[in-house]
Order: sequence, then C-alpha cells, then structure tokens
Amino acid sequence: MKAAPIIRHRALGRVAVATALLASFAGCMHPGPYDAARAGPFFAPANHFGEPSLGGIRRVVVLPVWAGSTAPAETANGIDPTVVAALQLAQRFEVVALSREDALRRFRTDAISSASALPHDLLTSLRREFAADAVLFVDLTVYNAYRPLAIGLRAKLATIDGTRLVWTFDNVFSADDPKVANAARHHFLDSDRRVPADMTHGVLQSPSRFATYACAAMFATLPPVVVAAPATAATVVKH
Repeated sequence: MKAAPIIRHRALGRVAVATALLASFAGCMHPGPYDAARAGPFFAPANHFGEPSLGGIRRVVVLPVWAGSTAPAETANGIDPTVVAALQLAQRFEVVALSREDALRRFRTDAISSASALPHDLLTSLRREFAADAVLFVDLTVYNAYRPLAIGLRAKLATIDGTRLVWTFDNVFSADDPKVANAARHHFLDSDRRVPADMTHGVLQSPSRFATYACAAMFATLPPVVVAAPATAATVVKH
C-alpha cells in the first residue's frame, strides 16, 4: 500500500520533465510567419552587373578562389567546393572546376585574381583543354571567421575568347547587418523538418554555412540562360 505514493510521485516527475522539454522546444520551433527569417527584410546584393542573358554559354571553367592576403590559403581552399556546389545549384551552365594542383601545373600559380594580369596562355589553354565557352574568377575580398561573420566576394564571368565580360559581382555580406542575417537564416529555413528546433541561427555562427549562403546569393544574380519573351496581349478567339 505504501508503493502507490512513490509510483504517483515518479509519474508526476516524468510529466514535469516532459513539460519542461516541451517548454524548452516551444521557443525553438521552426520560425513562424512573423519571424524575420520568413518575413524579412532581406539583403539583396546590389553591386553586380550582367548581360540580359548568358548568350549561349554552356560550359564554364571555374578557377580556384583567390584570397591574397585576405585569408589563409587553407580558408580559400575550403571555400572552393562551396563555390562549385552553389554554382551547380544555380543551374545556369555546365561547371568544370579547375583544381589548385592543375592550376599550379598549368599556370605556375594555384589561384588567379580577377583583378590581376592573366597568364598569357590562360584562356587559350582552357578553351583547348575543356572546350569551354567562358571562365569564372572568384576573389575573397573580406573574411571574418568570428562573430559577426563577414565575407566579401568579387567575381567575373568572361567569355573564353576574352571579348565579353558577361557578369561581374562585388559585395560584402556581414552578419551584423540585420538584413543579411535574415537572408542567411532564410536560406536554411526548414532545411531539415525532422529537427524540431530552429537551427537557422547556426548560420550566423558557422563560417562554412555563412559562405554557403553568400555564394548562393551571389550566383542568384547571374544572367538567365535565355531572355524571357515579352508579355503579349491575350489573343481574342472568336466563336
């Protein structure tokens, strides 16, 4: 007869623990409709220019990220696959990634800045070896791996014959800008619905995830594959 109160107390203890867990998750659930990750305002990169369309560009060689003195070589090397993955997700053209080893062997440097003089045989070699239509340069201009995170990206897409600069981009993404923070969180919104907590704040603490967002935002400004046809008035069908 004395066991009943003990069992009752244990049951109440489990209920209390469960209630506490639910309460802790309540403030961490996926963002609601009024959360800034959904409602914004969002950062929109402004410093970019592109032609109306890619104009038949189908295959692009992506050079390794150039960092200069902005960040250690290991950092630039780590961003290389992030750039390639984001560019592939943009689905504008076929992407051919030139490795740092190949760049060093072919051009005696493992990365080439978009703002520096090019090796004299760069474009000729890339056209011959890869049958590419264009080449993409990406420079790391700002990098802060500590809070607030910041990354600056400069990029240029040029035809392989050097006659056209199809697209340019030069922007800095800083997590201390509320619009950038909102846009970065929005990029990862609902990425894993199996997790009950709001994981979007993690992008503001992870340099690699923040770079993933920045690269996606950068390549979203690329010209479309074709120019959209102008809207026309609906044709009136006579019966």
